[in-house]
Amino acid sequence: MKNEAAIGIFDSGVGGTSIWQEINRLLPLENTVYLADSKNAPYGYKTKEEIIALSIKNVKILIEIGCKIIIVACNTATTNAISVLRSTFDIPIIGIEPAVKPAALRTTTKSIGILATKGTLSSILFSKTSAKFTKDISTIEIVGEGLVQLIEMGKIESQEMTNLLKKYTDQMIAANIDYLVLGCSHYPYLTPQLEKILPAHIKILDSGEAVAKQTRAVLESFNLLRVEKSKPSLQFYSNAEIGTLQFLLNKYSNDISIEKRDF
Repeated sequence: MKNEAAIGIFDSGVGGTSIWQEINRLLPLENTVYLADSKNAPYGYKTKEEIIALSIKNVKILIEIGCKIIIVACNTATTNAISVLRSTFDIPIIGIEPAVKPAALRTTTKSIGILATKGTLSSILFSKTSAKFTKDISTIEIVGEGLVQLIEMGKIESQEMTNLLKKYTDQMIAANIDYLVLGCSHYPYLTPQLEKILPAHIKILDSGEAVAKQTRAVLESFNLLRVEKSKPSLQFYSNAEIGTLQFLLNKYSNDISIEKRDF
């Protein structure tokens, strides 16, 4: 039965689990399959062609598994490949974009910061979105070089991470931002670190909750919500080491399955 099929999610590594957690919170009955393409992380420094090829590979795997909807839980993959994916595959596909619009609508200082990967900030889709909502607003765009790699290694609370975050946020603070947009699905795991570094008035925005709500809306529109009340299947696959996945998802350890698999 199609309603019983899983929600398929992929990211360039473990970061998209921040999106998975929001989906699981909002849709706790849904079966999910998550692909962590950590072997190829980060996507942010790859060419557009490479990002599209990797995204197509991941979607094919999730469709072969039998997923009913695909979540591209990676800003770089969304901004570079979402249109190709939607024209290639006959399945609902949801992407993730930096929360520039809500930040632009809420700012009172008329200055917002965007921390993202090079692949996202240099994409045509991001440029169009940003230009649409930030006409009268100053935007400080910073490439978070090295952050994804540290998160993939499980070094979220390391001094090296703290030093990088201070370096990247110093000029944002100097520019009087009042909203910091996290433009990479890995970055919500840095929120506790950022809250220690940033002045209290600066609010942090990510896209997780919005993606979860959109997923629920699309499933409802296609009548694909799972109706079975039994315990869902929550599967995670990585093509690299699984230690960081286990660490990030420790509180779900009794309910999930994490495996290393070549893909």
